[in-house]
Amino acid sequence: MNPPKTDARRHHDPEVRGFASDNYAGAHPEVLAALAVANGGHQVAYGEDEYTAHLQRVVRSHFGATAEAYPVFNGTGANVVALQAVTDRWGAVICADSAHINVDEGGAPERMGGLKLLTVPTPDGKLTPELIDRQAYGWEDEHRAMPQVVSITQSTELGTVYTPEEIRAICEHAHERGMAVHVDGSRLANAAASLDVPMRAFTNAAGVDILSLGGTKNGALFAEAVVVINQDAVRRMRHIRKMSMQLASKMRFVSVQLEALLAKDLWLRNARHANGMAQRLAEGVRAVHGVEILYPVQANGVFAKLPHEVSERLQKRFRFYFWDETEGVVRWMCSFDTTESDVDAFVAALKEEMARV
Repeated sequence: MNPPKTDARRHHDPEVRGFASDNYAGAHPEVLAALAVANGGHQVAYGEDEYTAHLQRVVRSHFGATAEAYPVFNGTGANVVALQAVTDRWGAVICADSAHINVDEGGAPERMGGLKLLTVPTPDGKLTPELIDRQAYGWEDEHRAMPQVVSITQSTELGTVYTPEEIRAICEHAHERGMAVHVDGSRLANAAASLDVPMRAFTNAAGVDILSLGGTKNGALFAEAVVVINQDAVRRMRHIRKMSMQLASKMRFVSVQLEALLAKDLWLRNARHANGMAQRLAEGVRAVHGVEILYPVQANGVFAKLPHEVSERLQKRFRFYFWDETEGVVRWMCSFDTTESDVDAFVAALKEEMARV
């Protein structure tokens, strides 16, 4: 049979590179190949397919025998579904004020999930037991939303990474107060690569109850999942996922992407590479007078402060975002397909623009 003809045309220049987001990168070739393998023939819809069944075994190899994965479309959906599953209608979630669920999800956890976020300022994006206690009170006060969950991000929105010991301390502290622990793991692989430990070391082994597992930022086309680790902490996950418009009919195409990442070491290879490129970028930036790196570079992001006009000129050459435009803070992200030449070209451009100050 001859391959089907297509009228598709490429509408972008594949040579254009940037540091705006790891979401800008395409899909890893091994993920695309897995999608082709899953295509063809008929498979039962809505998660009753062979690929989603196999994904459960793969996920348990990373997150323990009790883990169960619920594939979803995107990271915001994963967070909203996960948080609904561990809160009551009167429940609240304690999180850092920089948390993605608070800053970058359009109010979805509160508007769509019907829960309250109780935020805490942090110096580096990381919660501690002491910081959690700023909001962990008033369980019997009917005038206040009840703290029921602590949500942390690994790696954090500021590019920092929790150690397994830090997460274990948070879990023990939260559990002692009757709260569950959720991890927003859109960049969970980057944290594991940074720490050089298995993902289980700071999830199920540390006491985490539920997590949002990211694949898209790590080389997938569209693939995230809610992973329930503590089955006693959740209820009616299937119903919540459907009600939240996150149930894929052709779920095999989500599941096979996560399988491609997790079944072997693609997830780790991609994360190590992205982290390594961020380290290379940070080393180059530190040599540029007048540019300040604000946080430890522990995953695949670099946060820096430099003159506003320099950033604006540099943005015309490479895409990236202001993190805090008022303060002149920018964010530069590396991905699985960032190359050494990409980094070196960016650093050279930064030096040129800073020389014009």
